[in-house]
Amino acid sequence: MKPIHPTHVEQPGLAVIEVAAADDTTAFAVQDLLAKHCAIAPADRTIREPGEPGVRLRMFLDLRQHPDT
Repeated sequence: MKPIHPTHVEQPGLAVIEVAAADDTTAFAVQDLLAKHCAIAPADRTIREPGEPGVRLRMFLDLRQHPDT
C-alpha cells in the first residue's frame, strides 16, 4: 500500500485504519462496523499484496464527526 499522507492525520480526531483480513467480505464488514460509529471515507476495493496473506483495506476516519454528517 502507498504511504500514509501527513494531511490524513494532521489534526486530533483523524485516523487512517488499515484492515488485514482473510477475504473481501470480512474486510468490508469491519468497514461497515466502523461506519456506524464515526464518519469515514470508505474504501471501494481491497488490495492483495504479493507474498502477504489475505487482503488489505485502508479507510480514513474522522472521529470529530457523527456518521450522519
